[in-house]
Amino acid sequence: MAAIYSLYIINKSGGLIFYKDCGTKGRMDTNDSMRVASLWHSMHAISQQLSPVYGCSGIDLLQADTFDLRCFQSLPGTKFFVVCEPGTPHMESLLRYIYELYTDFVLKNPFYEIEMPIRCELFDINLSQAVQSDRVALLGR
Repeated sequence: MAAIYSLYIINKSGGLIFYKDCGTKGRMDTNDSMRVASLWHSMHAISQQLSPVYGCSGIDLLQADTFDLRCFQSLPGTKFFVVCEPGTPHMESLLRYIYELYTDFVLKNPFYEIEMPIRCELFDINLSQAVQSDRVALLGR
């Protein structure tokens, strides 16, 4: 059973620029994944505005009975979030590592246009390895 169900990357405008389905349960089509990304972007923005805490960066964790949704927002505003099994450990560090992969293989790619969908083979390969090694680490616990 996969600990990570899916991974999303949303640009600062709220557009889905990357989606990866990592699990076998609950696969979504393109329209559904775009709706989830758009909804999350809106909820994240509203939570920043409604928070009574000054400087709140938005929702980092959404917990449900059947899944957790963890989010990391980079300084430029790009959001990385995973849908995973409840209680899956060290998702924050995985999201930060995915951000490092994004900066190394996507942003440094001279053919990539900012805010556009990600189509970088090296990013895909390294991302798959990171998710797979994360699963192996979870099974070893």
